[in-house]
Amino acid sequence: MTEPVHHPDRRRLLKAGTLVLLIGAPHLAHAGRVIAVRIWPAQDYTRVTLESEGELKARKTEANETRLTVEIEGIDLLDGMRELIGKLQSDDPNIAAIKVAPVGPNLARLTMDLKKPIKPQVFNLQPVAAYAHRLVFDLYPVQTVDPLEELIRQRALAVDDASARAAELLGAELKAGTPSTAPAAADDPLGDLIAGRGRPTPPKNADASKTAPKGDTKTEAKVDSKPSGGGKTERLIIVALDPGHGGEDPGATGPGGTQEKDVVLQVAQKLRERINATKVNGNPMRAYMTRDADFFVPLGTRVQKALRVRADLFISIHADAFLTPQPQGASVFALSTKGASSATARWMANKENAADLIGGINTKVKDATLQRTLLDMSTTAQIKDSLKLGSAMLGEVGRVGKLHKGSVEQAGFAVLKAPDIPSVLVETAFISNPDEEARLRSDDYQEKLADALLKGIVKYFAANPPLARKQV
Repeated sequence: MTEPVHHPDRRRLLKAGTLVLLIGAPHLAHAGRVIAVRIWPAQDYTRVTLESEGELKARKTEANETRLTVEIEGIDLLDGMRELIGKLQSDDPNIAAIKVAPVGPNLARLTMDLKKPIKPQVFNLQPVAAYAHRLVFDLYPVQTVDPLEELIRQRALAVDDASARAAELLGAELKAGTPSTAPAAADDPLGDLIAGRGRPTPPKNADASKTAPKGDTKTEAKVDSKPSGGGKTERLIIVALDPGHGGEDPGATGPGGTQEKDVVLQVAQKLRERINATKVNGNPMRAYMTRDADFFVPLGTRVQKALRVRADLFISIHADAFLTPQPQGASVFALSTKGASSATARWMANKENAADLIGGINTKVKDATLQRTLLDMSTTAQIKDSLKLGSAMLGEVGRVGKLHKGSVEQAGFAVLKAPDIPSVLVETAFISNPDEEARLRSDDYQEKLADALLKGIVKYFAANPPLARKQV
């Protein structure tokens, strides 16, 4: 990702842009000055953002399977801009090339050659926070990867790799004439079960064990499968991990320049490794990431993603911040439908709920399912389970660092409104505190934090066995 270039009075907030085009003052007759253009490539979608002092207007949009063309009013161009456009990353999953050409006074044609058919969304965002006017191009692939199928693919690769290692070990032992202790090839309950193609498996009472990729973390829990109803059932545990912010929304920024969106993604990736290496009751746990790279995901979409994979838990990972550097310690929050448990919790929820304004969503697109999700009030039972999960995680996090408060707090976090999914938001530390910012950047602390979060998850399931999932 290329480093952006900024106007001198730009805040540090915009340091993560991927492609920046600057236009000199002598060339700006009758046009609002362009501050920056940024590209955020991701498998989910690619976002292109043109930011300017005045509002830009997309007058004419044409799209086909190989090209998107948009005429933009309000821009004067420099000849040298074409050279900067050549900085587009070759591994962008959706855009092959970008071309810009003047077609009249204050009128430019932006052409994007596409690697695959896309559904474009073009919309304006009004100034907010450190951003001026933004014209946004969101390029969504027509053919998307089903998240359940992706989990199946990942599990199949892991099983194939384990089987290959076992076969290699067995061959070596037979050649040496020694008894074989190679493990048998594992079944793939994930691929069979999630997609509804599975075989019924009777509940077992077995210890769950796991060795962390680093350190000596070992987690054990007796987690029983409990059938509900008379249909064939089998248990599989899926944990949705939600690294906060991303892309246009950097989240909080520490005094040393550390951005929240970066450190929480790193922690989530470490936690994903641990979850994917953990078995509960003989069945594998799998982590599903709402974002696995630096791109923006709206709050409601995060909830919708967890629902699509039928997650058993939803864990949103953040780094706290305040106006002064003194506050410190980790916190865990659950949803409240009756008001916040404290003024701090209310302030925190308002701050996190503003992510859509900063990251930028297309309000003209009305997704009925998404709107129902956002309006759906989570049940009392779901909130009760969320508090249990939060308490288990808070206790473990308190073993590796300070706690801001020793109990789970509650507020109206939009990202926690996943019906029937126990959901918590973890504030790992105060990134606005210089000491805690340094710890958040430390690989060692991130490893310990991921270990603690995993222990909290397993501890929760030890006391609250997941209900069996009916095949669909």
